[in-house]
Amino acid sequence: MSRVCQLTGKRANNGMAVSHAHNRNKKLQQVNLQWKRVWWPEGNRFVRLKLSTKAIKTLELKGLAAMAKDAGLNLNKF
Repeated sequence: MSRVCQLTGKRANNGMAVSHAHNRNKKLQQVNLQWKRVWWPEGNRFVRLKLSTKAIKTLELKGLAAMAKDAGLNLNKF
């Protein structure tokens, strides 16, 4: 599985590492992804998702069902 958040779709960012002498090297800024078991009340079970830490914080505010609907995600497959 690729390094993509399943709810928000966040992925790696292309950037430059710039030294003090202003030498520029290409680098990837990876997303902070975590495997997380989240309780899904409508399905009455836990769902295991690969989420970014930003998505975990938003999940506490919005709820799993609302975020999955926005992402177009079918939670029955997880």
